[in-house]
Amino acid sequence: MDIFINSKPADISLDTEKTLGDVLSGIEQWVSASGNRIQAIGVNGKDISGDELEGLFGRELSDIDKLDITVSSWRELAAEALVSLQETCILYGNAAFDERREILSIWENSAAAHFMASDIGDLHKLAGRTLSGEGLSVQELALHIEERLREIAEPALEIDCAEALVKSIAQRMEEFPLDMQTGKDARAAETVQQFSQLAEKLFRVFFVLKSEGLSLDTFVIDNLPARTFIEEFNAALLELSAAYETRDTVLAGDIAEYELAPRLLKFFDALKDIAQ
Repeated sequence: MDIFINSKPADISLDTEKTLGDVLSGIEQWVSASGNRIQAIGVNGKDISGDELEGLFGRELSDIDKLDITVSSWRELAAEALVSLQETCILYGNAAFDERREILSIWENSAAAHFMASDIGDLHKLAGRTLSGEGLSVQELALHIEERLREIAEPALEIDCAEALVKSIAQRMEEFPLDMQTGKDARAAETVQQFSQLAEKLFRVFFVLKSEGLSLDTFVIDNLPARTFIEEFNAALLELSAAYETRDTVLAGDIAEYELAPRLLKFFDALKDIAQ
């Protein structure tokens, strides 16, 4: 069997693989490690649709002369999915009420929606609620889509544009203990919400960079491997959430001021350096 990836012969040696499913599983693991995804498959010159693929997993390799695989980067697939959702929002916004159910059905069954369900789950859920007539308006959802597209297309610029906000929220986290002690509960709650939203954004940009080959083991943040830093960041965030919910103002304040505020700044600085 001859294997081609993006129309070029692939130097892949088969050993214990007996079925098409065995081969595709191995190739999927291989391309995923480099931040890519299998986008399309052809068998013996015929393009295989997503609906047909599962039924061919058990096909013996002796029946296959040529396997064509099209691979795209995560960023390419994510951008295509977001643009598809963007176009769906425009259709939905301009459609009559009785046409919107069909637009939702078409979206739910699209390749873009399937990709987003597995790789951009939070936005997929927001989209589902909006297109069901619940949650955000299509205009509000469109703003989220535009932000994600910017993060994917120009992560360095998006990081630069966030600098003032990062410094502002880090300062608010330092003021968080005083806000809680002086009864400024609304401001304290707003600070936690803004911090969480900004942290999510930085992690999304980090994932974009990671999909392009950035290593968790060689990327260093505050003299720690990125993997360790992120684990400690997430642990501190969970501690803050628990302390805040139980109204342990002393612990919540200490975590916000001495652990999360400086970590936010160090994470941002490291991302800014690596994204240039």
